[in-house]
Amino acid sequence: MAANRPALIALTALAPVSWGTTYAVTTEFLPPDRPLFTGLMRALPAGLLLLALTRVLPRGAWWWKAAVLGALNIGAFFPLLFLAAYRLPGGMAAVVSSIGPLFVLGLSALLLGQRPTTRSVLAGVVAAFGVSLVVLKAAGALDPLGALAALASTASMSTGTVLSKRWGRPDGVGPLALTGWQLTAGGLLIAPLALLAEGTPPALDGPAVGGYLYLALANTAVAYWLWFRGMGGLSATQITFLGPLSPLTAAVVGWAALGEALTPVQLAGMALAFGATVAGQLMPRGRTVAEPRPFSSPAQSSRKDSMDLTGATLRR
Repeated sequence: MAANRPALIALTALAPVSWGTTYAVTTEFLPPDRPLFTGLMRALPAGLLLLALTRVLPRGAWWWKAAVLGALNIGAFFPLLFLAAYRLPGGMAAVVSSIGPLFVLGLSALLLGQRPTTRSVLAGVVAAFGVSLVVLKAAGALDPLGALAALASTASMSTGTVLSKRWGRPDGVGPLALTGWQLTAGGLLIAPLALLAEGTPPALDGPAVGGYLYLALANTAVAYWLWFRGMGGLSATQITFLGPLSPLTAAVVGWAALGEALTPVQLAGMALAFGATVAGQLMPRGRTVAEPRPFSSPAQSSRKDSMDLTGATLRR
């Protein structure tokens, strides 16, 4: 496993890199002011496709576990993230999202018994600071609802990450099937919200159809499969420290494809955030402390501990 870890990290990193293209695709090809419909088109078709390919459904407790993870990583995360992006100035939503590593460090201490180290906390602060230099621009007053939505979206994805680490995967079920369960559950949660808030679907032209196909297939089905696959061999901290690659990619795409300028301050922020991301992959696992056991039976806990030791770990 150790020999393959650099390759696993690189493949998992492709997920946030792909998510960093979402802004450009949305603004250039998709209908305006339809964030919930866009979230629905990203999640549900991809989830149904993966269900059709794997032909594996949850069993027993995994019906509610898949629903919880789907709600946290997809169904709640997408609408909250879009709400924050629409109501906050500049890149404030991305800045708030970049504190995800700090959320995960705290939740890992509570749910996984892994005490955060000073180095990991410092790297999380540096990552958030670097992202803020890249995307934050002075514009308008801070919207309280937007700020709460941004915090809630970050907390939702972080909680989903740590719970995925705690629960692992059921025996005989691969990451592709688990991804399909979560995307389908999340899409079904978004569907009524999109209908109530935005009404009937908009008319789509050729570029919009292509944009939605890209978002559903490459940006969601493949990207989330890589993300959840990485959860099987990386720690929750390693996974979440890959998150800053998303706003960094968005900045690079904006510069390369949309003609947006990058200032020296932004370049310095990119270097800081990328350095923190790399540092997050090199850190040792946090020290384990006494862990509460109300979530599982002794047999399940023993099996979970074994999975942790072999690297079977975990949105967004």
